[in-house]
Amino acid sequence: MNNSIARTLSGAARSTIADPELSRADRVALLTLARRAIEASLCGRSRPELPEVRGAKLRRGTHDLRGCIGHVSGDRPLGQVIRQVAVSAARSDPRFPPVEPGELAGLRIEISVLAEPVFTPTTELCHIVIGRDGLLVRRDKVQAVLLPQVATENDMGPEAFLSAVCHKAGLEPGSWREPATRVFTFTADVFVE
Repeated sequence: MNNSIARTLSGAARSTIADPELSRADRVALLTLARRAIEASLCGRSRPELPEVRGAKLRRGTHDLRGCIGHVSGDRPLGQVIRQVAVSAARSDPRFPPVEPGELAGLRIEISVLAEPVFTPTTELCHIVIGRDGLLVRRDKVQAVLLPQVATENDMGPEAFLSAVCHKAGLEPGSWREPATRVFTFTADVFVE
C-alpha cells in the first residue's frame, strides 16, 4: 500500500489495476483510517481502531510516493500497515519536514495497495507494461521500489524505468541486466480521497 500525502496527480487520473478484493466501502474506510492515524499522531492520541471492513484484514503491501516509505510484503493485515505507513509518511520522511497539525486539513490522502511482487527473469522484462507494472529490485542487502505511476508521470519507457529503480537502490543504472540483481514486478490499486 502506498499512503501518499504529497501533492501528486489524482489517483483517478492514473492507469491502475483495481484489487478485486477491495470494495468501494473498503477503500473509503482505509482512506479514513490513514487520515485518523495521522491526526492521532499529530495530536498525541492513541492509534485509531482498525475499521471493521474485509479490506482491512487482507494481507497486502503498501508504499508511499512522498517519502518512499512503505511495506512491500503482504505479511500483515492491510489496516495495520496503512495505520503505520500513513504516520511514517507524515512524520518520519527525512526528505520533508514533518506534517504539522495545521496542515492536516489540506492533505489529500492517497493509498496504493500493492499486489505481491513476482520475480521476473531478465528475459521477461521486455514485457513490462508501463502504467500497470511497478518494480522492485534487490541485490545483496539493497532494494528499491518504484510504483507503476512513477513511469507514466515521468514519461519513462521500460529500460528507463528499470534503470531508475536500480539507481534508486544505489546500483548502476543498467545493473538490472546482471544475474545478481533480481527484479520483481507488481501491480497497484491506487485510490485517493
